[in-house]
Amino acid sequence: MSREEQIDMSSVNGLDIAYLSPAEAGDLGLAASVAALINEVYEVAEEGLWVEGTTRTSTQEVESFVRSAEIVTARLDGAIVGCVRIQRLDERTCEFGMLAAAPKRRGMGIGRELVRFAEQDGRQKGFEVMQLELLVPREWSQPSKVFLNEWYTRIGYRVSATGAIEDYYPELAPLLATTCDFVIYHKNLRGQPA
Repeated sequence: MSREEQIDMSSVNGLDIAYLSPAEAGDLGLAASVAALINEVYEVAEEGLWVEGTTRTSTQEVESFVRSAEIVTARLDGAIVGCVRIQRLDERTCEFGMLAAAPKRRGMGIGRELVRFAEQDGRQKGFEVMQLELLVPREWSQPSKVFLNEWYTRIGYRVSATGAIEDYYPELAPLLATTCDFVIYHKNLRGQPA
């Protein structure tokens, strides 16, 4: 599917949603803008989870994801107002992560449309399951995580595994400021339970 078809397919409420082209990986300003949006959103969404000064991503990491054709942006009047990373995990499973919508644009459905795009993209590519990961404090409730759990459950995601971050990303464990569970959700893209 061409980039133009994706934009036409995803133009909702004035949003244009499409993959960034690997050719755009050299645009460090673009990668920096996407990284800044992700970090701004996750600073609030994961407040209290990480050691002070820890950021969710970097310009270099986003650039590598753009180069791999894994970054989708939502634009409104040409300005980036949201993004999501979509990646292949195995032959039947893809995953979305780094979902971010500009805080000043909350309530416009940007996150919902990015998730819808990711699921439709996964179906079109023949994947059966969409996965997402959520880091949740074990001993207290973080409001953003409570909201996300309820939202993901409402749109059809179910917990498929829970473990410690050390089991999945051991290099990140020393950066945690609190003990967390690492929760993996699945949604069957073909309509049956995952």
